[in-house]
Amino acid sequence: MAAVRLHHREAGEGTRPLVLLHGLFGSAANWMGIARQLAPEWRIVVPDLRNHGRSFHDPDVSYPALAGDVRALLDALGIERAVLVGHSMGGKTAMWLALTAPERVERLVVVDSAPIGSASSVAGTLTDLAAVDVAALPDRAAVDAALAAAVPAQRVRDYLLQNLVRHDGRWRWRMNVPALLEGIDAIRGWPEPPGGARYLGPTLFLHGGESGYVQPAHEPLIRALFPYARFRSVPGAGHWVYADRPAEFLAALRAFLA
Repeated sequence: MAAVRLHHREAGEGTRPLVLLHGLFGSAANWMGIARQLAPEWRIVVPDLRNHGRSFHDPDVSYPALAGDVRALLDALGIERAVLVGHSMGGKTAMWLALTAPERVERLVVVDSAPIGSASSVAGTLTDLAAVDVAALPDRAAVDAALAAAVPAQRVRDYLLQNLVRHDGRWRWRMNVPALLEGIDAIRGWPEPPGGARYLGPTLFLHGGESGYVQPAHEPLIRALFPYARFRSVPGAGHWVYADRPAEFLAALRAFLA
């Protein structure tokens, strides 16, 4: 059996595998509330993607590399086919795996992401994180205060501070900030799929009603790659759909999976 490179969590009492993939700055922990709700019905696998959480660091942040890691994890766990649910960066990772290894993907759920480049402000956030010398600060509150001017939204800072850990008596970011900053154009972008690549399985694009990541103008491009795509908006949800409206997110997910 192949070695497991991605740190991951498993849960569930079911036999059908379902893999939950987090977004940029995230980790497996982001999905655990949803995983607990789905556990009675599914075999849940929730990895930390490379450069995030407890997984390894690597300068290659491309979607072919991220999708290759997930495929290797499926191999290591003896999973032939799985349902993939990916948010944001995790959604692009899931889409790439579905396009390049469709036989491994039973169904696909893309959460607030699309197969296009994005003009999001995450590069500025990474620059702000890199500028804070967290090792010199005494506690989490001091790091929070140091980020406050650049990242005024407390909810966003709380999300980022989940990545702050104590190591050898000093604070550090668990995620690989230098590699993510260096590769941010690849993360925000979308590579050209192999010629003729399409995923013909059931696909749901589930997006926040208050988010602009998935727009009606994207539909022709999405359908060219995912001909059986369905679209569903979650009213009142922003980019973090499953955190903003967890009950509505779960209802939409379960309806599609049924």
